Amino acid sequence: MVNKTKTNKKVENEIPEEEILFTSLRAKEWNEFHGQRQVKESLKITITAARKRKEAIEHILLYGPPGLGKTTLSHLIAKEMGSSIRVTSGPAIERAGDLASILTNLEKGDVLFIDEIHRLNKIVEETLYPAMEDYALDIVLGKGPSARTLRLDLVQFTIIGATTRIGLLSAPLRDRFGVVHRLNFYSPQELEGIIANASKKLSVPIDKESIEEIAKRARGTPRIALKLLKRARDFVQVRGEGKITKSLVDDALKMLDVDRLGLDNSDIRFIKSIIEKHSGGPVGIETIAASISEDIGTIEEVIEPYLLQIGFLKRTNKGRVITKSAYEHLGIEFGEENKSQQKLI
Repeated sequence: MVNKTKTNKKVENEIPEEEILFTSLRAKEWNEFHGQRQVKESLKITITAARKRKEAIEHILLYGPPGLGKTTLSHLIAKEMGSSIRVTSGPAIERAGDLASILTNLEKGDVLFIDEIHRLNKIVEETLYPAMEDYALDIVLGKGPSARTLRLDLVQFTIIGATTRIGLLSAPLRDRFGVVHRLNFYSPQELEGIIANASKKLSVPIDKESIEEIAKRARGTPRIALKLLKRARDFVQVRGEGKITKSLVDDALKMLDVDRLGLDNSDIRFIKSIIEKHSGGPVGIETIAASISEDIGTIEEVIEPYLLQIGFLKRTNKGRVITKSAYEHLGIEFGEENKSQQKLI
C-alpha cells in the first residue's frame, strides 16, 4: 500500500496545473454529482447489493460523449465500495505483461479503471477475458514445443471501462461487462448545479444569471461548463472586480468565440462550409473534411454530436445536411433552392 501511495504522488506532480485544478472540481460525493439520475440510481442498487454480499461489484462499462463524467463516476463507485482505484488507459497497456503486472498488484475489491478501453491491444484484450470471467490470468512460459501455460489466480476485482466509441469495442469484451450504462448530455438545469458547486470550490462569487448563461453555452457537457467558468474567472480577475456578472460572462465568451448556443469557431466554420460551398447539403463527410482541413474523426466525434442534438444537422444516406434552424441561427436566408433540395432527401 505504501508503494502505491508513492506512485500516485509522483504521477500527480507530473500532471499540468490546469488538469489538477479540473480534477479538484470533480464531485467527491454522490450528492455532488448532478445529472445522470437513472444511471446513479441503478449504480447505487448494484453497489448496495454487492456490499451486502461482501463481493466485488460486477465489471462496469460506461460509454458516451467525452466530458460527461465517466471518470468521476468511476472514482465515486470505488469510494462507495470502500476500495482503492487504479487508473490507466487502453493505449497505455501495450503488452500482456503490462496488464499482468497491474492485475497481480490489485487487492481484493480494488477497482481498475481503463479509459478509452476500445483502444486496447488485441492480445491484451484476449488476456483480459479469463481475468474478467474467472479471476485468473493465463501466462505462456517459454517458446516453441517447450512452451507451457501457467494459470495465476487473482483476487476479486472490478474493471470499469470507459469509452466514447462503444461500436469499436469487440463483442466478446463488451459481453463480459455485467453493468453497461450510457451517459447522456446534461440539461441546463443540471449544469447550473455543477457550475454553482465549482464556483464555491474556486472561491469566486457568481450571480444566478451568469450561472444560467454559462450553462446554456456549455453544450450539455460538464467539462465544457467548468472550462467556461474558469475562463470567465480569469476574465473577471483581469477586467472586472472579482465577481462574475452576466455582462462580463458575455464579454469573456465573445472573446472565446462561443455564441449563445455554445457553438464555437469550429462549429460555425463547419456549418458555413456546407451552406456556402455545397448549398446546405447533402454532402459527404470526406468532402467536408477536405473543405475545412479537419480530420474526419474530429468532425464525427467532436463537432457533429452537439449539432445533431440541437437539430442543426441531419445525417442522411446521401450525406450531411444543414437544417433550416441552423440557417436562422446564423441569420442566413433559407431560400427556395434549399427547400426543394431537402425535399429530395
